[in-house]
Amino acid sequence: MVWIRNLLLVLAWGGIAALGHPVAGHHGSWALFSFGLGTLLCWHIWQLSRVTRWTRDLKRPPPPSAGSWDDALARIYRHLRSQERQLALLEGNVQGFLSAAQALPDGLVTLDEDFHIDWCNRIARHHLGLRLPEDRGHSLLNLVRSPEFVRYARQLEWPSPVLVRSPGSGDRVLMVQLISYNKRQRMLLTRDVTQIEKLETTRRDFVANVSHELRTPLTVLAGFLETLIEMPADALPQAQRDQYLRTMHEQAQRMQAIVADLLTLSTLESSPTTDPQPVGMPGLIRTALSQAEALSNGRHTLSSEIDPHLDVLGSGSELSSAISNLLINAVRYTPDGGKVTVRWHTEADGSARYSVTDTGIGIAAHHLPRLTERFYRVDRGRSRESGGTGLGLAIAKHIAMRHGAELEITSEVGRGSCFSLHFPRTRLTDGDRP
Repeated sequence: MVWIRNLLLVLAWGGIAALGHPVAGHHGSWALFSFGLGTLLCWHIWQLSRVTRWTRDLKRPPPPSAGSWDDALARIYRHLRSQERQLALLEGNVQGFLSAAQALPDGLVTLDEDFHIDWCNRIARHHLGLRLPEDRGHSLLNLVRSPEFVRYARQLEWPSPVLVRSPGSGDRVLMVQLISYNKRQRMLLTRDVTQIEKLETTRRDFVANVSHELRTPLTVLAGFLETLIEMPADALPQAQRDQYLRTMHEQAQRMQAIVADLLTLSTLESSPTTDPQPVGMPGLIRTALSQAEALSNGRHTLSSEIDPHLDVLGSGSELSSAISNLLINAVRYTPDGGKVTVRWHTEADGSARYSVTDTGIGIAAHHLPRLTERFYRVDRGRSRESGGTGLGLAIAKHIAMRHGAELEITSEVGRGSCFSLHFPRTRLTDGDRP
């Protein structure tokens, strides 16, 4: 041990001084002993200075041959290296946690008990419009001024999240939740639920629209049935009874058409796309023209320009539905004496276009973006009179998407409209039909 080694050195010098007593005398032996102790002390002071210099940069190894300090320095150095390894491990873990937090699809903000910002990830900066390091130490309540969030934050507890508008974009809806941790620290989680809210709104609108569309024919049916049931058979003239029955039949057919279109939409949205097969578009268009001529009954002028060798890859039944929907709509919304023109041709870039142009009433520009919404109607009264379900364009749009095509609409009030399906070049065939 260190103290034993030093004690032995002192005793050794004492022994040397004692051996020299007969020669050097009493004073000489004490001088020799004092010299030995002084030399030992100087040597320790020199070693201490080396240790002191080492403490200024503990990353270097300790000085070699430090005498009595060797054991202590070795233990200190091993402890320092162990601490460095632990610190490096902790720093790696912290960096890993920060990287994981940055990679989260949700926003994360760490706060103190007074809602002062400590740190936030990239998504939170995007959601809440925060900037680091500029906003570090500032109160989140001063930066996010949403009244809903302020009321929520000032609660004593936060058992459930709340929906707020994003400060960075008023169109974005965020679900935020506060969580307490480490006694005096808080965490804010943010999630963008804009699309979910839009889907929920669409669902509510859809249910309301379906109920509204079915309520009218059901009311008519119920009313006429109640009349026929309550009134004696001879109380109504036969002509009036026949009129009631015809109206009931028309309303029943209307409900059947709505249900059929809803089932078609549901199938298009839920079923996977089938393997594309060559489809004879000219034949489908001619069949749709025959249906349109029957519906028009000579009240319109129908003309066509069809490339007989231009086919596409896809589903024949789906394309037939889209082609018919666009053409039947044109006939329904074109006044008597109007003209409907159908074209199926190749564009300059090698793509193909099916277009239906009419001289009908036209559509105002602000309605165009919403025409493909389910049950959206520019004029509800006229739509019902024409016999449409309000789902034809929604079906056509879904079919176009399943075929890599685009449904394009141009219109001008009082001059007519043009509805077209634009197919990319990759969807065309060489004209060989199955």
